[in-house]
Amino acid sequence: MAHVSAAPNLVNLEAVSKAYPDQVVLDAVSLGITAGQRVGVVGRNGDGKSTLLRLIGRADPPDSGRVVHTGGTAVAGLGQADALDDASTVRATLFGDAPDHEWASSPHVREVLTGLFGGLDAPGLPDGLETAVGTLSGGERRRTDLARVLVDPADLLLLDEPTNHLDIEGIAWLAAYLRGIKSAIAVVTHDRWFLDEICDRIWDIQRGTVFEYDGGYSAYVAARAERERQAALAEEKRQNLLRKELAWLRRGPKARTSKSKFRIDAANDLIADEPPPRDTAELVGFATARLGKTVFEAHDVTVAAGDQVLLEHLDWILGPGKRVGLVGVNGSGKTSLLRTLAEATEDRQPAAGRIKVGRTVKLAWLSQHMEELDGSWRVLEAIERVAKRVQLGKREMSASQLAERLGFSGGRQWTPVADLSGGQRRRLQLARLLMAEPNVLFLDEPTNDLDIETLTQLEDLLDDWPGTMIVVSHDRYFTERVADETWALLGDRRLRMLPGGIEEYLERRAEAKAAGPAAPTSKAKAPSQATVDRAAQKEMSKLERRLEKVEGRIADLHADMAEYATDADKLTELGERLAELEGERDRIEDRWMELAG
Repeated sequence: MAHVSAAPNLVNLEAVSKAYPDQVVLDAVSLGITAGQRVGVVGRNGDGKSTLLRLIGRADPPDSGRVVHTGGTAVAGLGQADALDDASTVRATLFGDAPDHEWASSPHVREVLTGLFGGLDAPGLPDGLETAVGTLSGGERRRTDLARVLVDPADLLLLDEPTNHLDIEGIAWLAAYLRGIKSAIAVVTHDRWFLDEICDRIWDIQRGTVFEYDGGYSAYVAARAERERQAALAEEKRQNLLRKELAWLRRGPKARTSKSKFRIDAANDLIADEPPPRDTAELVGFATARLGKTVFEAHDVTVAAGDQVLLEHLDWILGPGKRVGLVGVNGSGKTSLLRTLAEATEDRQPAAGRIKVGRTVKLAWLSQHMEELDGSWRVLEAIERVAKRVQLGKREMSASQLAERLGFSGGRQWTPVADLSGGQRRRLQLARLLMAEPNVLFLDEPTNDLDIETLTQLEDLLDDWPGTMIVVSHDRYFTERVADETWALLGDRRLRMLPGGIEEYLERRAEAKAAGPAAPTSKAKAPSQATVDRAAQKEMSKLERRLEKVEGRIADLHADMAEYATDADKLTELGERLAELEGERDRIEDRWMELAG
């Protein structure tokens, strides 16, 4: 039988070491990336993930060892910070002086521009492709830099946190796009769903050493748990967390595990005696004892931001122990809804409708903007100023123990607040929030700047937290892990529960886009309800009136079905009429969203 030699590596790291004054990042590491391979790089913040990518791309030299590129290998990189020219336009950044016909006819380029900017002329940017880079927002700038890397695919893509500033839809698009190209990829990301979708290998950086695992994130969790069991490590808490996460991945709903790539036979043995991540019934019991039967009850509420109405006729009951993942298109009102509920706890009612708040509600809101703290305080002091001890369900913890769980171990608890990084400040904010023992939590993008290990610790803490929670996050894995229900804002001024979770949300968004008109070719932003022409506005008004009538008839039918609950023939008749009305409602909503752009 003829021997077939393996394909040569595109890049080899041979005994590479790299150190900084306070830390050895890599210690005599040897690695390789083959053509078409997809590698996910994980590890704690500061352990050298970004440094490793820069070494691979030859942006940084090693202290010792060498980095070898196979002749002709083209490498393109996306860093956490960009080097875009503020004076340039988006068009020049992506295509230089090339005439339009050279790139506009490429299906590949069209796919990238549509996925990141809404169309070939980038209608999602203020002035389309002629937008000056210096005028872009942080998210637009990030998408431009990502497009720069993707429009001309290299043999090897080095992507450092590519999902930053992307929403759930954008991340799903990017994962699908990367699965369809031939380039090899090395990616640093804390987005575990994204790792599972695109990676066939994981590099785990720990204390200067890189451990390699086959498969995506799910397989990595299983393999690492097995490796630690075999090695009989003393890190009992960490091993238990891995087993707990593995149990969730293996036993969770289909939507959470359909992409899992387990290749470790011992996985089931590892979790044989592992209970579910949280006892939902017990937590609801705790929450009811702390909150009573009422948390938030919204009746015919309107949620607005300035003059723009985001939600109207909102009827929603958020009960004790509910754990809600709130998703929605940008600008649909997720943060505004949280703000409206929060204001109701201060006896500030919305402009229309009313929100009833339980008498014992104690709300804590982790917003995207971090609170200002005295820079001279030490980490532990900043936490203890809130409380010395905290009760999380059945577990009682000291401030020091909670700090350790969130990554402030040993001497790090004595670090001055002024010296903390963005991620460390985020962890300190979380610790202070939990020490206050709230019974209602609003978490608005809680995963920003957190590494995977800290996210796992946070998820474990929240598993024992007895209260009502709303999570708004672009991190799909985190949302599905900590929430029991998914509610969505789809841009039509309504709030819907989605039994199919985030997968259903993406399907609904895809259907809405497919039903809508082709992407506009002008260089202005895509039209919104405020800028569509008068004919469209008139039709939308008619649709809204029609929708209100249909909703009223649906409500009447539900009441009739309750009245005839024991009459099978009548129930069948009412059920058929209900199905017809619900179909009509869906058609009206689809047309409204098509007109709204």
